[in-house]
Amino acid sequence: MKNIFTLDPQLERDSFYVGELSLCQVRLMNHADNVWLILIPKTPAVTELFELTAQQQQALMQEITHVSQLLKQHFPCDKLNVASLGNVVSQLHIHIVARTKTDHHWPKPLWGTPLTAYPLIEVDSHIRQVREVLAIH
Repeated sequence: MKNIFTLDPQLERDSFYVGELSLCQVRLMNHADNVWLILIPKTPAVTELFELTAQQQQALMQEITHVSQLLKQHFPCDKLNVASLGNVVSQLHIHIVARTKTDHHWPKPLWGTPLTAYPLIEVDSHIRQVREVLAIH
């Protein structure tokens, strides 16, 4: 039986589906204070970067770079936080967060802080905006 990519339930609960890149699924973190994207390689049972093939590692870096550049270009920010932590969710995933010096948590990390959820009425428009910026559907 072939392994199939499945999304960790915590990632699914905490974020919204945006679309697909070649290697990664893109999700929008349910955090209204910052534009916070998550890239999840669509590879089964991978928890660490080194578990990807060399080709997948290159593709992941290209997708991180591409998404980061578009995020910085379209959502003005002072700094992008890019990280793969995995302390709570072991499935390999990369956070890309647009930070501004005026956000509530600056200059501290966002990891583990209380997050402000998007109002439900605004979720679809934020997802559409990110899809448009990334040119994915």
